[in-house]
Amino acid sequence: MRAIFERYRLCVREKGFGFSLAVSFALLVVGVVVTWFAIVYATERSSNSVSDVILSNIPVFDVDGIFLYGPVIYWVIIGLYLLSHPEKLPFSLKTIGLFLLIRSAFISMTHIGPFIPNSTTTGGIIGVFTTGNDLFFSSHTGLPFLMGLMLWKNEYMRYFSLAASVFFGAVVLMAHLHYSIDVFAAFFITFSIFSIAKVFFKRDFTRSNLRMEVGPRSD
Repeated sequence: MRAIFERYRLCVREKGFGFSLAVSFALLVVGVVVTWFAIVYATERSSNSVSDVILSNIPVFDVDGIFLYGPVIYWVIIGLYLLSHPEKLPFSLKTIGLFLLIRSAFISMTHIGPFIPNSTTTGGIIGVFTTGNDLFFSSHTGLPFLMGLMLWKNEYMRYFSLAASVFFGAVVLMAHLHYSIDVFAAFFITFSIFSIAKVFFKRDFTRSNLRMEVGPRSD
């Protein structure tokens, strides 16, 4: 706790950190709101489903609980880590916000309907959280991969996030909640988003990768 307090003290003393953090929260909120409208738009214009090389050859697996609660557990762990390393918050939140905005654009351009048969997107507990029409590209796959890239210097967080990305990608395919292209394209698009964020938010990226000397190991 003492080390965490010291990290916050150093960040607060840094000129421009507070403003950057406020902007990052604002961008994250904008990304969430725009995503919601994009999903509504895609749902209204949803067309027919198409065949898929993987989904057409596997049954629908009952993985609703993993789909819902797996990401909750993942983001609680990531959230606690980021809160204990405030120097990483501005870049992380801005990049996630950028991810959501770019994904919203893709959702708005792609109106393919959910794969059939799909017993999970039309009812049950999953239907409370998603319409099943926010398909391209998979946020379940992309966001953990993005966190793995952002937290690359921390070996534990890196492998945890990369493993979560692959795992959740498999889960959405097993549940027929995403097409194969939604999952596999997510890795390439997410890497591009990360590369853009490093340029747009260069100062935040540099700060997030600095080791704050507040103890024997701070990262």
